[in-house]
Amino acid sequence: MLQSIHIQNYALIEKLDIDFYSGFSVITGETGAGKSIILGAIGLLLGQRADLKAIKVGATKCVVEARFDITRYQLESFFAENDLEYDSSECILRRELYASGKSRAFINDSPASLVQMKELGEKLVDVHSQHQNLLLNREDFQMNVLDILAKDEVELALYQSLYTDYRKVSSELQTCIEQAEKNRQDEDYIRFQVEQLEEANLQADEQGQLEEEAETLSHAEDIKSGLYKVDMLIASDDANLLSGMKDCMQTLQSVSKVYPLAQEWIERLNSCLVELKDLSHEVSNAAERVEFNPSRLDEVNERLNLIYSLQQKHHVSSVKDLLAIAEDYRSKLEIITSSDDRILELTEQKNELYKKVLLQASVLTKLRQKASEGIEKQMQNYLVPLGMPNVRFVVELSSRNEPNAKGMDNVTFLFSANKNGSLQQVASIASGGEIARVMLSLKAMIAGAVKLPTIIFDEIDTGVSGSIAEKMALIMHEMGQADRQVISITHLPQIAARGAVHYKVYKEDTETGTNSHILQLNNEERINEIANMLSGATLTDAALNNAKALLNNETL
Repeated sequence: MLQSIHIQNYALIEKLDIDFYSGFSVITGETGAGKSIILGAIGLLLGQRADLKAIKVGATKCVVEARFDITRYQLESFFAENDLEYDSSECILRRELYASGKSRAFINDSPASLVQMKELGEKLVDVHSQHQNLLLNREDFQMNVLDILAKDEVELALYQSLYTDYRKVSSELQTCIEQAEKNRQDEDYIRFQVEQLEEANLQADEQGQLEEEAETLSHAEDIKSGLYKVDMLIASDDANLLSGMKDCMQTLQSVSKVYPLAQEWIERLNSCLVELKDLSHEVSNAAERVEFNPSRLDEVNERLNLIYSLQQKHHVSSVKDLLAIAEDYRSKLEIITSSDDRILELTEQKNELYKKVLLQASVLTKLRQKASEGIEKQMQNYLVPLGMPNVRFVVELSSRNEPNAKGMDNVTFLFSANKNGSLQQVASIASGGEIARVMLSLKAMIAGAVKLPTIIFDEIDTGVSGSIAEKMALIMHEMGQADRQVISITHLPQIAARGAVHYKVYKEDTETGTNSHILQLNNEERINEIANMLSGATLTDAALNNAKALLNNETL
């Protein structure tokens, strides 16, 4: 329930603080006094886009804040899901606009997004403006009304869960079918690539080894000649390198008997001699192994050319990458061969879910059919006293070809205000005044079925007057009972007189500009205001007496 509103520097409002109460309240005022401004400010709290032109001229900042009693709304889950501070008794919504273009939103003094504010605002306030009558053209609105009055929340939630699963499986199946078709088109190509790579019998480390061998074979004569020369220099009798070192050792051994330092040299020389002999042996063996083999060189180059061509074809630089590509192609082939099984599995799942969806949809249909009969009777009871003695209101349910998020039903509200008139869609044949009465009746029914938040009617009395307006006021008065809150912005004294609380919006000209104000009226002020609504600016005794009579009826 809306407890209070604080508005500062919004449009013509410099500063406004007003308290609200449960039951039926009315707001009146001259055209242009600022009633729409107050609604605009409330709209900001409901997440509507900010218009910087709304900031009062000369001000740098605009603030709109509202306090709500949320004791009965059970909103803890919303606050938990959005990581917002929760107070079980009170909720504060605040919107700040800056002339710089910046806009900020707060829920319980915690920064919030406009999406969060909009979602929460819809749970707290239901603003019915004249443009909302257009909702009667929309099937989703009609279906929502029907579901509320059918009280099928549990059944609808179960259906939507099944429908979500059905859509998910259907989407996966379609994707799988499309992918399988594409894969089949590519199967011959993929299989050829796999066969070519497998035929190559690639080894992860062979490229480096082959390149080294090719280099050796290409320079075999130079290598063999060089090694032979080294071997000759070390071990041949002509070079006499090894024999010279042996002579050095013998000489040092004879000297060491009288010169002990020579013993160390003998050991070092001996190590060199052993290493030199080993080196001579390895060089000699290597020289024996190296030979010019043109046929082997051709084999190696042919193998390397195959590897290089595969690398170039697949845009990689290593055998390891080629092996990875081969494995990827093998995986794709496996998918192709197994896709039929997956498609069959998904098809079975889809068919099973479809049966469950249709079964649960039939449960919804039965509940809606039963509720539609009650709606037709209730609408008859509401609309006949509202000046439509020959009204017919029918909820037409028809079956869909395929299910959607709401079930297998199409719903249409059919209406006829005239005797023997043909039933047609409400919005197509009803006048503005008739649509207003239909919407009021629907809201009244919904209010009786669920815990609606604060309801604000913005001139729902458009197109009606006299006794009809009084009956509409009575409906809104009844809606405001049972600790509910209904606020009506009206130009009609018959409706204004029914309000338990009466607010007046007025403008005041000052030296600094024009300001809008709102005032809660006492009994005497209410009499004068309603009398003005009846007779205009000039108060007459007749108007005053008529105003008193209207107010007295309110207490009857």
